[in-house]
Amino acid sequence: MKQKGIIMNISKLKEIIFEHKTGFLRNENLTFRNILNDDKIINSKEIIVITGVRRSGKSSLLKLIARNILENGIDVKNILYINFDDDRLINFSVSDFDNLMSAFLELNNPDGKYYIFLDEIQNVYLWEKWVNRMYELQESKIFVTGSNSSLMHSDYSTLLTGRTRAIVNYPFSFAEHLSFKKIEIAKDNFYDKKYVNKIKIELNKYYQFGGFPEVLINEDLSLLQQYFKDILYRDIIAKNGIKKSKEVMELALILSSDIASLKTYNSLQNTLKISLNSVKSYFNYFSDSYLFMQLSLFDYSIKKQIYNAKKNYCIDISLAQSVSFTTSANEGRNYENLIYLELIRRGHDVYYWKSSNDKEVDFIIKKGIKPVQAIQVSVNISSEETLNREIEGLLEAYRELKIKDLLLLTRDEESTIINDGIEIRILPFWKYLISS
Repeated sequence: MKQKGIIMNISKLKEIIFEHKTGFLRNENLTFRNILNDDKIINSKEIIVITGVRRSGKSSLLKLIARNILENGIDVKNILYINFDDDRLINFSVSDFDNLMSAFLELNNPDGKYYIFLDEIQNVYLWEKWVNRMYELQESKIFVTGSNSSLMHSDYSTLLTGRTRAIVNYPFSFAEHLSFKKIEIAKDNFYDKKYVNKIKIELNKYYQFGGFPEVLINEDLSLLQQYFKDILYRDIIAKNGIKKSKEVMELALILSSDIASLKTYNSLQNTLKISLNSVKSYFNYFSDSYLFMQLSLFDYSIKKQIYNAKKNYCIDISLAQSVSFTTSANEGRNYENLIYLELIRRGHDVYYWKSSNDKEVDFIIKKGIKPVQAIQVSVNISSEETLNREIEGLLEAYRELKIKDLLLLTRDEESTIINDGIEIRILPFWKYLISS
């Protein structure tokens, strides 16, 4: 925390503003992010709050937004960018924002609306109070980023209610991977064998390297272990003042080694020999940092949703594999994790489900209070036993939940099955992942 009575020098702030802005607006090859298709990001008056896991490309997303703003005729003088991860700003406090704006105005002499980009804003205590004041003045459009979902929790969200538009920036989707590789998604080519083969090759690479931009750019899986440590130690252990860091690490390794599996808090408590409250707290921290996410059982009873076992997924399958205990990857669960990430990127309200006779469905998508789609994920359905198991779960979803949209995702198959008049679509992973 900033030492009492110390106010940052305007001259020093000018130097930092100039340096940060020069790097921020440097001409770079950046991959288009699908979230930029939403015009409201730039054109709405709300404060844009971008969160997401560390190293997922939040700063690059800000650069793409700034580039869009400049292409629409806004003068570069009207842009302010500050990254609060800079060690020179370690003592920056909310009282320094006025000096920051004075330095910006003196340095740039902007005319008209300001566009303010504040990167890693969680490093500034009470930042939301100043941002709220700037919103009230209606002279600027503000974008902020942070590595924790808590950016929009408790006091932040209370003060800024109705004034923000929250965006979660995930690692690259498969469609964004293809964009990075300069491969156009063209439905006219879906029946071209050469095109489809190229897409399948890229899906294998996406499966291997995951969606973290720098890992993909450098094809360097060794980066992932450092990412994992940074998330654990900087975004979870240090941020939350955890003294028993070994417990957090052990739980994270267990989850990484057994993704897409059902776990209860009690079973993990018994495995780790720690308190139940600690297990629950650690899961909250994992979720807050976007490292692991939990999927609840679909049930009309909220109590059953809360107390039943939950499925656990990692923000990136390659990240999980980089620290996993397992000697061989569970391909089926990895693809299930991959599909889960795609579903939440698309903004779906997702659950898993078990029928009254214990038939499981990987994903149930709900709109409002109504379940509207059931999805199974199975890498290989060449075995009649496997195919029947997956289909039976979907049929149970039709019978008990009245879901008509039944989908089975697999590696290569594409067809439609009619069973007692019930239609089940089968699609290959690649086609589902690049279809809107």
